[in-house]
Amino acid sequence: MTSRRKFIQKSAVAFGALTIVPSHVLFAKGAVKDSAGKIIKAAVVAPSDKVNMAFCGIGNRGGQILRSFNKTGMVNTTVLCDVDLGARHTFQNLEDYPKAKQFQDFREMFEKAEKDFDAVCVGTPDFSHFPITILAMSMGKHVYVEKPLTRTFNESELLIKAAKKYKVATQMGNQGHSEGNYFQFKSWVENGIIKDVTKITAHMNGRRRWHGWDTNMSEFPNDPNIPETLDWDIWLMTAKYHGYHKDFINGQWRCWYEHGMGALGDWGAHIIDTAHEFLDLGLPYEVDPLKIEGHNKLFFPQDSTLAFRFPKRKKMPACTITWYDGMNNIPQVPEGYGELEVDPNIPPASNGVMQPAKLGAGKEIYGKDLTFKGGSHGSTLSIIPSEAAKDMESKLPEVQRSPSNHFENFVKAARGEEKTRSPFEISGPLSQVFCLGTIAQRLNTKIEFDRKKKKITNNKLANELLVGTPPRKGWEEFYKL
Repeated sequence: MTSRRKFIQKSAVAFGALTIVPSHVLFAKGAVKDSAGKIIKAAVVAPSDKVNMAFCGIGNRGGQILRSFNKTGMVNTTVLCDVDLGARHTFQNLEDYPKAKQFQDFREMFEKAEKDFDAVCVGTPDFSHFPITILAMSMGKHVYVEKPLTRTFNESELLIKAAKKYKVATQMGNQGHSEGNYFQFKSWVENGIIKDVTKITAHMNGRRRWHGWDTNMSEFPNDPNIPETLDWDIWLMTAKYHGYHKDFINGQWRCWYEHGMGALGDWGAHIIDTAHEFLDLGLPYEVDPLKIEGHNKLFFPQDSTLAFRFPKRKKMPACTITWYDGMNNIPQVPEGYGELEVDPNIPPASNGVMQPAKLGAGKEIYGKDLTFKGGSHGSTLSIIPSEAAKDMESKLPEVQRSPSNHFENFVKAARGEEKTRSPFEISGPLSQVFCLGTIAQRLNTKIEFDRKKKKITNNKLANELLVGTPPRKGWEEFYKL
């Protein structure tokens, strides 16, 4: 542990004046660092070469990302890292890449195999994204991180600053940011189709892992029977120590405030990402929990309705995003929405419009002249009602086709061919919006946020949660890189 700590502390320290730090043989150009260890220019892989990648988290979603990167034909999988290399869901990936070096501790991976990879993919639980990502960046490694970027507001803030400092290619894994909706939304804003948006409804009403749990739970569950192959201490990383239980691993971490980001962090990055970027929303000045049902201090509510209020921006009016999650918390849709399943047992609203029984993950966007509906990820928007869509048909601009999917885009950025579409300067503030939302859920209270000072002004505990639980002893170094 001591040697690793020293390694982390010196990882960003230079070894002289301006130097070219040697990278492995595939690099076309080494990273340029100044005497303080600051990367002036990141190493770049030659376009003709494959990018050597290390993968942290190789089971479940991490395994899916690993396979997606290899489908590009532009990477070599040289290193695999997982806290449970003996878990069933890691077997296939270990068999597929027998030549890759294997590690259970990411710190050991960086210490012993740093020369074997150019880029790092982080497909671990939300709360463990930060330490792996910041260490990778400090060592000049390009980094791809599954969404949401971090679990706390402050961790996202540190990664945004680190991206500017280390100048490596960064990408958050909201894959739709490289698909149809991204280019359509961008074009429709630039050409005035989407304009003067004052209201957005976003929703994800599918069943979540914590639905049906006992909302009177007052402490974490505990099971002394830790799987022999799992290193529980490394799994916890910076988090305060608590006992093992199966409801923390294999995706179950998303249920708990201390480890995940609930439905909002999971799906928000796929639903409101383009609106957040191209409407220049930034950070809200207020997050109001309009409805919280099944509240518990440890895990996410059974139903949530959150109003995120954003101020006027340049020539754009103030805008409110209202987020709905929970199986029985389905928002009202606008007239002319189109076909949807209606529950006959639900009486119509006062306006006579029937409430939908089911509604897919997606959004409705209300502009000055037009209303739009859209789904999740890369699905494109439609103008509603159909009569309005027909009137606009001849006025719609041609939309660019995506030159690369999200994984290809990252690899090409590492090779200096493209810029990433969801770099931390874009995805960091988006993730901070979710962090503010989960604080409102956790405390079941409205929070008022100072956008300039980046502080919550009306609740001391809420403001402390911007940073969250202090890291465990021995993990503080990651917050100083």
